[in-house]
Amino acid sequence: MATSEKQLTKIVDALTEVKRTSGNQYDTLKVRGKVFGYFWPRTQTVGLKQTLSEQLALVAERPDVFEVQFTAGGFGWVVVYLDGIEPDELAELVFEAWRLSAPEDLVAQVPDLAR
Repeated sequence: MATSEKQLTKIVDALTEVKRTSGNQYDTLKVRGKVFGYFWPRTQTVGLKQTLSEQLALVAERPDVFEVQFTAGGFGWVVVYLDGIEPDELAELVFEAWRLSAPEDLVAQVPDLAR
């Protein structure tokens, strides 16, 4: 089952202190001012912050669903095609992206959704 834009919104809105800003071509997802993701409505794709090893593993495992977006600051960003991913798997990846960007005190207040 593919993930819909509505399901993505529900996943993002369940996280603590997320700010979503809309631009002309994409939405930016931030936690306390730090970007952890992007959403492109036109292509129904999400760009998410991950560790470098997770970026490589995801792309190697399912290149039809994931692709390398870029690397920066020791992190690997992945593009996720919503039509190829289950909502529960996407929720884990969004949570991980959020966790990698949120300050430690905020992460400590939230249960680990990836477990």
